Amino acid sequence: MRKTKRAFRFHLDAFLLTVYLIISAVFLAFSAGGLVVNFRSFGFNLMSGTQRGLYSVTSFFSGTVTAIRELSELKERYVALEDRLKDYELLQRSNADIRLENERLKELLGFTESLTVQNIPARIIARDPNNLYSGITINRGVRHGVKKNMPVISFQGSNTGLVGKIVQVGRSTSMIMPIYDYQCFVSSRLEESRYMGLVNGRGNPDSPLIMRYLKKRARDEIKIGDKVVASGENYNYPRDVPVGFVSGIRALDYETSLELDLEPIIDFSRLENVFVLDLGSASGEEE
Repeated sequence: MRKTKRAFRFHLDAFLLTVYLIISAVFLAFSAGGLVVNFRSFGFNLMSGTQRGLYSVTSFFSGTVTAIRELSELKERYVALEDRLKDYELLQRSNADIRLENERLKELLGFTESLTVQNIPARIIARDPNNLYSGITINRGVRHGVKKNMPVISFQGSNTGLVGKIVQVGRSTSMIMPIYDYQCFVSSRLEESRYMGLVNGRGNPDSPLIMRYLKKRARDEIKIGDKVVASGENYNYPRDVPVGFVSGIRALDYETSLELDLEPIIDFSRLENVFVLDLGSASGEEE
């Protein structure tokens, strides 16, 4: 029992000594000011870190909200600019169409003024390939001075060409029988060699015209690409108006004449405007 009491007293003395040393060290630190400074520095660093964290989080959310708002505003501006661009493009197309139409009208005016005979400008308003004459209808008739059998010409680019002749006349409209119709015949000649023949259509604007009844001896003087013009005989068509270009030459053994394929001067798939000619006004003869 004595040993136990001594051991307990020894440990208690050691414990008290340890507590005393710790308290002394604390007081010594406080008296030197070092621990206080360390606590203040630690607290300041802790608060600064917290503030920086809060500021970063707040800035992130604020920037995100601002970015979303700006993106929405940019999208609205983009849509508005896109609409304005469409309006501008439409206006540009309209202006381009107007300029193109003005250029066409100037060309038509210049062409009609260049003709030496009285003419009636007209616009094609209908086509009827099932008609007896593969009819092309124009917006001019009796009240405009159009008469039956008047020749019709047109121009495309720098080329002037024969279109056909008037076969039916109404008060405000007329019908043209085009040169590609199988019932249309045009007395023609080769522009260079001056050999004559008769040009006839095949009933289809995509098929070549045929020029028949040329003498076989003319074969050596004819070549692909030669121009064929109206002869002007009987005053049915204006003299020397172009009809087509030679695209093929045939000489059959059992025939005494040549046959030529002609590509029409006028591209009928692009034909819009024509000129009806009053040849009687130039010659004093009625058609």
